[in-house]
This record gives sequence, C-alpha cells and structure tokens, in this order.
Amino acid sequence: MVWSPDYLDYRWGPTHPMNPTRLDLTMGLARSLGLLEGVETVRPSPADDTDLLRIHTSSYVDAVKRAGAAPEGTTPPADAPHGLGTEDNPIFPRMHEASATLAGGTLAAAREIASGRARRAVSIGGGMHHAMADWAAGFCVYNDAAIAISWLLDHGYDRIAYIDVDAHHGDGVQHAFLGDPRVLTISLHQHPATLWPNTGWSSEIGSGPAEGTAINLPVLPGTVDALWLRAFHAVVPGAVAAFRPQILISQCGADSHREDPLADLSLTVDGQRASYLAMRELADRYCEGRWLAVGGGGYGLVRVVPRAWTHLIATALDREIDLATPIPDDWSERVGALAPGVELPTSMGENSDVSYLPWDGPGGTPETGIASLDRALTRIDSAIIATRRAAFPLLGLDPEDPRD
Repeated sequence: MVWSPDYLDYRWGPTHPMNPTRLDLTMGLARSLGLLEGVETVRPSPADDTDLLRIHTSSYVDAVKRAGAAPEGTTPPADAPHGLGTEDNPIFPRMHEASATLAGGTLAAAREIASGRARRAVSIGGGMHHAMADWAAGFCVYNDAAIAISWLLDHGYDRIAYIDVDAHHGDGVQHAFLGDPRVLTISLHQHPATLWPNTGWSSEIGSGPAEGTAINLPVLPGTVDALWLRAFHAVVPGAVAAFRPQILISQCGADSHREDPLADLSLTVDGQRASYLAMRELADRYCEGRWLAVGGGGYGLVRVVPRAWTHLIATALDREIDLATPIPDDWSERVGALAPGVELPTSMGENSDVSYLPWDGPGGTPETGIASLDRALTRIDSAIIATRRAAFPLLGLDPEDPRD
C-alpha cells in the first residue's frame, strides 16, 4: 500500500468536484475494517523533475511551479498557460508539490514491484490520466501512470499493459505511448459522443509500429454491470493474452458508478469490484502477479469512492471483503458528522447481480425475451465487435472468434 497524508493537499478548491476527502474516507474505511493491519505502507517522496520530464515538457513543469507559487494570502492569477487556471483546472497553492507527490506515489509503487519487494502495489492517489505533455486537463496536472510506465521501460520492462476502467477515456496515457509498441493501452469508457474528452473511438488503434496496441471500447450511457462485464471479458483478456505483458497497470476510476454526478454509466460497487478481481486474475495469469493499481476519477465522495477503492485495496492485498459486510459504525459516525444529510451506505455492496452472458461472436447474442434487454445486448455487442475488428487482427487475433 502506497499512501501519504500529503495526497490530501491535491485540492483544487472547496467547490471543485475532485475533493481529496474521498481519499481520506477510503483510508478511514479500510482501517475501520482492519484491512491494513500488518500491511507495510510505503510513504512516497514527490517525483523529481527528472522523472516528470519523462512525460512532460520543461516549460509545462515550470509553468505549474510558477502558478502554484503565489505568496501566502495572495490570489493566484486567473489564468496561466498550459491549461492552468481553467474551471476544470484552477490554480491552487503548491500545485506543483501536491501533483508531484501523487506522481511520486505511483512511481514508488512501480519501484516496489520492479525491485521484487512486492508483486502488487496500489496507490489510490494516482490515476491522473488526462494530463498531457504540456497541458493540464480533466483535473489532472502530472500524468503519474505514464511517468511510471516510462520509468518501467527504462528498468527492465519492454511489454507493459495499461487497463483504464474510468468512465472517461484514458487519453493522456494513450497519447503518451501512441507510437510505442512496448505499451498496450486499453480503455473502457463512456462513448465519446456523450462525454468529455470526446476521444476513445474504437477506430483509435495506435500509430506506426504500435498499431493495434491502443484499444478503445466505448459503451453507451446507462450501461449496467452485466453488460459492462460482458464487454470487458469480450475484449480485455484476449488482448492481454496476445500481448503477453510483464506487468499490468490498472487505472480504476470509480466514476462509472450509477450515482456519479459527472458521468452516465450505471455500474455498482459490486460491478467495479468484479473488474478489480478480473484484472488481478489477468496479472496473475500473464504477469507472474505483477499488478500496479491506481485510483482516478470518482465523484461520489461518500457513498461510492470509499467503498469501491476499499475493495480495490482489498483485492490487491488478497484480503477480499464480502459485499454483505456491514459498514463499521465508527466510520459511519465520523462521516455522518462530516456530511450531515447524506444517506450513508449500510454494507460494502449493493446486492447487484454481476453475472454476465459471455460474448459468443457476432450475431450470437441469445434472445432474452425482454425487449429492452435485447436492445441493450445488441448495442453492447455492436461496441464489442467494432473494437475487436479495429484492433484484434493487428494482434494476430480473429475478431469474429469468441475464443480469441
């Protein structure tokens, strides 16, 4: 477990949707459940400029430093270059230091795995997947996952798989490695016609020698657990098996939840937990267990993110929590005082059925006899086959064969 109280300094402002309280509540819930007893927690150092410059330009890093260095009591400039000072990415004091700490956390996780000290590591403060080389975007300043991938490429790894299950497209990581055949990026996200950043079409497959190593699976608003998991299992395991990575990195944004205020998917905590278990199994099968998991989006600060990411921590630690487990009283009492009026969850799950019909090829969808479900199956299968036809042949796979 990689954690620092300094993660809570990544605070855009009192009304901004990305509130670090979600991290504090997650760690509080994990501790209340006894999940971290006997677990070594690594406290990271901030990423230094050498590592930030793996992905970001020097002019951008300098701009972030200047923007966040306003003297105490002064108002930072209303806008600054490089996407800073916007409504999504307002300037806040010590912006560089806070952002570098998140990046340092994901780097620390990568180093623990690369050294052999751990097979799995999780840092819920990471997942800033929208940050570009010289541009802040989507609440993200430094792209910690891309920085860690770059570091791993220089330290013995030449086949790295990145899986992004955030509701928003993992555009910054894809862009960083668009032409690098050593990195497979897979993103499952809400359809780009319906959600920012409006990228991540199935036709985006990488460039040059890396064609086929960018895989995008956009799904429609309202997609529920069973359909999302059908899509995941129809695309991700086959692509990972063909690529044969040495390590798997997962961005586990929780904004795919049905209660998230910034996206329109309809997963439950149960479905999100199922995705974590599936990614861990892929790491065990193809990567000798090497799995690095980070957080990401997620704006259901009280009811959603703490439960989802506590399940993520539990999955990484091999300490799975039953979905029927009651929420500890001490956590509920604390949160009730912090968020009066919010209906608190009573258990770690939502009693959702996470079984799914495996995809069985184009035209193979079984009839359910329920018109709305038949239409939803047809739509998810259209997304599946579009993605498979775009990318699978480039990986040596048959897009029509469900065994691939």
